[in-house]
Amino acid sequence: MTQISVTPTLPTADITAVFATKEKTGFVISAGKLTSVQSKKLAAAAKSMKFSGSASELVSVPGSTISVNGIVMVVGVGENPNHETFRKAAGIIGRNSFGAKKLAIVVDDENVDAIGAIAQGALLGSYSFNLHRSESVSAKREGVKAIVLVSSDAKNPLVREAIDRAEIVSNFVNETRNLANTAPGHLPPAEVAKYATSLAKELKLKIEVLDEKMLKRKGFGGIVGVGQGSVNPPRLIRIEYRPLKPVAHIAFVGKGITFDTGGISIKPKQSMHEMKADMAGAAAVINAIAAIAELKIPVSITAFAACAENMPSGSAQRPGDVVTAYGGRTVEVLDTDAEGRLVLMDALVYAQEAKPDLVIDVATLTGAAVIALGRRIAAVMANSDDLRNHVVDAATRSGESMWPLPLPSEYRPKLDSAVADIANIAEPIGSALYGGLFLQEFIKPGQKWAHLDIAAPAFNSEGPFDYTPKGATGSAVRTLVTIAEDVASGLLKLR
Repeated sequence: MTQISVTPTLPTADITAVFATKEKTGFVISAGKLTSVQSKKLAAAAKSMKFSGSASELVSVPGSTISVNGIVMVVGVGENPNHETFRKAAGIIGRNSFGAKKLAIVVDDENVDAIGAIAQGALLGSYSFNLHRSESVSAKREGVKAIVLVSSDAKNPLVREAIDRAEIVSNFVNETRNLANTAPGHLPPAEVAKYATSLAKELKLKIEVLDEKMLKRKGFGGIVGVGQGSVNPPRLIRIEYRPLKPVAHIAFVGKGITFDTGGISIKPKQSMHEMKADMAGAAAVINAIAAIAELKIPVSITAFAACAENMPSGSAQRPGDVVTAYGGRTVEVLDTDAEGRLVLMDALVYAQEAKPDLVIDVATLTGAAVIALGRRIAAVMANSDDLRNHVVDAATRSGESMWPLPLPSEYRPKLDSAVADIANIAEPIGSALYGGLFLQEFIKPGQKWAHLDIAAPAFNSEGPFDYTPKGATGSAVRTLVTIAEDVASGLLKLR
């Protein structure tokens, strides 16, 4: 795990990084800890490499050029940078510092309010996943061991607080990435429950794990039905965080399909290996509650992770089967590859028994959301326009891209079933909306609810960018933490 600290003086480091803004006349390096002579030499070296200061632009200069040890990186933040610009720039620094023992990032006094974003970007950018690599290979692919932020305001308690928050949130985003990157044979539902149990014990959180026998006895027909085709039985994980004086209660519900073949309605072989990340929603809610607990945010959280492996076999559920959801409603399974909504429906009904003020579900639910919004943007639906818009705003402030989609009531009849209360799919077009409409059927009248379809941003199939690695991204953790903070501060009122 990468360590992070803050100091007022420039340390000796393998890599020293500075930011540069783009101006009409060129670029300006924000390097208050360098001498004027060093700054001029650095600017001249960067200019000779055609550096312009544009956002995400990076050049590296030998430290000997300006009498500094190691390598000096200059990263552009463009014109009028905001916190996310600095977060991305710091992520680029982190990604380009693999193998280094110490990275020093100079924070200009004028940008000290962005220090939390810089810390977070650097930590997220330094992420590496080596669980399945041999020792000799993984040693070459480790992220930087220590990050030091250099700021004249280092002794300011607010700066330390911002860095502490960034470290906690980033660590749990990276744990979410670890879970969704783990090979599916290594992480069946029982192993997700084991991780959650260990985490809950460490943070002194209450946890309950329902195994396949308990799920069947209590009538969780969706989770049992999806998991019945696998030799790895399903689990429903419930974790509780209860601060002393909570201002509200939020339930997080996560889809945890530890591997999704599509079941009998089997998927094409292309990219099926990426379906190990179909449990990214469950990973997000487990780690979000952990981050909120460690940050001591005064909001009660109950997290539910509905975990199953969707496999084809002689015991798998069939298209045309009817399952009974927790709570008694019947569902015709027209497509076994629309399984996420089946495990979520059970968990949503169960979550509402805790009487939360708000329910948020997080799921890699539909390929249609990817078609609608591209590879990097999550869809947000809610039974309140104000709530939906607040979630999108919280995501933006967190540095995550989300966009509102509707829940058109006129589409609901398409989910009618000829033999059961509701069908699990409708027509192919607009299927992201049908996924949301299906889930809404299991929300009680008056219950505030939002649905995050993170199918697109949860797993990055392309090359790394900014602070985002190739593979699992840890999507939605930052947004969930920000929403809890908004409730605690009164920015989002639930009561």
